[in-house]
Amino acid sequence: MAKNILLDKKDISEKLRRKYDNSRRIWLDGKGEWPISFRLGIPSEKEAQEQVKDVKAWQLFWHTWTGAGDVIWVERHWQILGTQQVPERIVMHNPEQVVSWIGESERWSSATKRRDLILTKWPILTDSISKYYDDLADYSDTDFDRLLNVTTWLFENPKSHLYIRQLPIRGIDTKWIENRRSIVTGLLSGLRAAIDEKTDLFDIMGVRKQPRMVRMCILDTLIRANFGGLRDIATPVEDLAALELSLRAVFIVENLQNGLAFGDIPGAVVFMRMGNAVDIYRDISWLRHVPCFYWGDLDTAGFAILNRLRTYHPHVKSFLMDLKTLTDHEDLWSHDKDPKRATLSLLAPEEQEAYESILSNKLGDYVRLEQERIPWQRAWETIKSLI
Repeated sequence: MAKNILLDKKDISEKLRRKYDNSRRIWLDGKGEWPISFRLGIPSEKEAQEQVKDVKAWQLFWHTWTGAGDVIWVERHWQILGTQQVPERIVMHNPEQVVSWIGESERWSSATKRRDLILTKWPILTDSISKYYDDLADYSDTDFDRLLNVTTWLFENPKSHLYIRQLPIRGIDTKWIENRRSIVTGLLSGLRAAIDEKTDLFDIMGVRKQPRMVRMCILDTLIRANFGGLRDIATPVEDLAALELSLRAVFIVENLQNGLAFGDIPGAVVFMRMGNAVDIYRDISWLRHVPCFYWGDLDTAGFAILNRLRTYHPHVKSFLMDLKTLTDHEDLWSHDKDPKRATLSLLAPEEQEAYESILSNKLGDYVRLEQERIPWQRAWETIKSLI
């Protein structure tokens, strides 16, 4: 049917929108092949005869078109309808015509003007600035001025070691920076020609990081006395690493509630809540000289965390992370929605057995047992038996 092939403004708009979405960053770089054209769907004579009214309306619409682009017409010599002028395609000669058609002129104008301002100031960013098209297009004037100010100051002061809160830049705070971390770090990395050398926001900016906090419960009453009787402490890892504690056991648990539930144990502490951030324990060197026991969830993530912890502290032993513990609590299983297979070479044989049983679906559809579901009485008896 003719009405199925005759393209109108809506049809072309959809095509141009897709082209713009896929190419706007290339166009911002001044690249791309021009002109571009789209066929308008010339009907056959048979189709034109079947829907004369639709075809005439289509011809009239494109004949009176005054929008962006040029309509190219051709002659068709039909046996019955005679010679007809029909619109063959519409041609766009530049990005301005495309954005005008799809209502993106204002954003395009903002992006191009701001790109030019940045490249006038920092020509070295020529090959990377287009990736930030949407930021350049959508920032308010205030935020764009702040972006220029913060990039300039940080580039000129690469190792200020100030907290973001201390930066002498009006209108800049931690949230503002973190919400725009991609473009801030991207511009700075480009300016320093160090895109692949650093990926951390704070390292690239040369500012001070917030302290990495570790939460620890002191389970020994005599040790607590040295801390004013405090049992539950959250402290920067650097301060914790500098402590001299006389310990005979350290427990590390993923779950906060499990850690808080520990009773007193002479000569022991428990670290809790770090979950996947176990890399922080790498910096506590005295852990290498104390028996350490790890308890995580019985799932693929829990075993991966244990494996990574052992890259820093190979002597760490796990508890309640074996196949028997898993099968003893079948009624408490849930299912891992995002299982990850990896080579975990540092798992002990009983841990590897449980891990492979989960991955192979031997027990069910990627089953998992969260550590907090294990009855506390059994957990506590196991803990006390370790030392």
